[in-house]
Amino acid sequence: MSLFVKKPLEQLLAQASDSSHGLKRTLGAGNLVALGIGAIIGAGLFVRTAAAAGEHAGPAVTLSFIFAAVGCAFAGLCYAEFASMIPVAGSAYTYAYVTMGEFVAWVIGWALVLEYALGAATVSIAWSEFLNKLLGGSIPYEWCHSPFQKALIDGTMHHGIMNAPALFILLALSLLLIKGTQESAFVNTIIVIVKVSIVLVFIWIGWQFINPANHTPYLIPADAKPALLPDGSSYSYESMWDHGWFGVIAGAGVVFFAFIGFDAISTAAQESKNPKRDMPIGILGSLVICTILYILFSYVLTGVAPYTDFMLKGKEASVAYAIDAYMPGYGWLSTLVTVAILAGFSSVILVMLMGQSRVFYSMSVDGLLPKVFAELHPTFRTPYKSNMLLFIFVGLIATLLPGDITGDLTSIGTLFAFVLVCVGVLVMRKANPNAVRAFKTPWVPFVPIMGIVVCSTMIIGLDSVTQLVAFLWLLIGLVVYFTYSKRNSVIRK
Repeated sequence: MSLFVKKPLEQLLAQASDSSHGLKRTLGAGNLVALGIGAIIGAGLFVRTAAAAGEHAGPAVTLSFIFAAVGCAFAGLCYAEFASMIPVAGSAYTYAYVTMGEFVAWVIGWALVLEYALGAATVSIAWSEFLNKLLGGSIPYEWCHSPFQKALIDGTMHHGIMNAPALFILLALSLLLIKGTQESAFVNTIIVIVKVSIVLVFIWIGWQFINPANHTPYLIPADAKPALLPDGSSYSYESMWDHGWFGVIAGAGVVFFAFIGFDAISTAAQESKNPKRDMPIGILGSLVICTILYILFSYVLTGVAPYTDFMLKGKEASVAYAIDAYMPGYGWLSTLVTVAILAGFSSVILVMLMGQSRVFYSMSVDGLLPKVFAELHPTFRTPYKSNMLLFIFVGLIATLLPGDITGDLTSIGTLFAFVLVCVGVLVMRKANPNAVRAFKTPWVPFVPIMGIVVCSTMIIGLDSVTQLVAFLWLLIGLVVYFTYSKRNSVIRK
């Protein structure tokens, strides 16, 4: 049988209608929008904004967000069509199985591990940093950083051992997910209200502290002075991807991590009460709201503090640093922001862990992964064993790897998924033009083609090490597919 054997659309729709044996349908449109905002506003806004500004784009990180948002808009429109058309857990993996066949579905499912699992790990690392900030740095450096990190503190070089706080938050949220999707969505909604309020307060108050000199020049010049790093070395902006318009594109690849939440909504399609109507609202609504907040937030942050500061002091806790250093009299806001960010990061981790477990659930149902990932709790009807196995996997990554490595890998996994979803819309329009589509992507083929182009450009803009590691991850996935998945595929039997 061909590597590109496809799963019949009718079979998927029958699976979606069987609510008595599958996942419980408990989510409405409001829950889905909140899930999207919960996943989107987190590390990408509070940490990756400073990283992109300090390393690549400078004040023009606002343009990086716009560039990334355009790519997301194209991909989001394609996701919305699929989510309303195929209301089944699994997101891009499921869509690829119907449109491009099993092999491509496996590749994209494997890439989604980079998106969701590493996304959860990245945010848990950021959660740990902000917890330490809130506690006044009382957590020893060794126990809140990976073994690959070191820093010169008070004249002494400290080396990380493991990130213990990151492991704690991953365990707590994994247990909440096991308890139930509705309970998780309720907690997430409360957190979203809190953190969006704090973002708006920072934008409102921070606007009056903007120093126009920090926005001049808006693009990092080729001859920009090197920035000082925590270990005493300097960071040069000579590289083509670290200044000017190419720096903006590279910055877009970095902050793209901030937008991964909207596609996580599509993994919950099988738990939505009315997916054909609510999924497009959840995906596109959360994307629009968060894009507006991102542009305003990044403009204020880079206006309050010079972008070079983020390389030395403010990269991991950029917002609190900017308030403490450049907004006198608002120390209370710094503390409040740190508390809100901790809560916000928690909602991001929650949605990422949920998304990954639902992708693995679908792959397990199809026989491409062991049955343990599809076993539901007898009372809560959640994939509880999958949640615990993912906790172990994600926990190891979070405790042993630094956040910048996991963040860029998350971006490349997301971008790859977006490219294939855009391709899938083109394929499905030709192969199955008469299928019922509650939401139709407008301006086909322009929108999916532009999604492919923009997302591919951002993949190219990521550093070569990230690209190499992602390629090695793909090779590992191919070994797993040909040694296990292909032989156990349900559709092949």
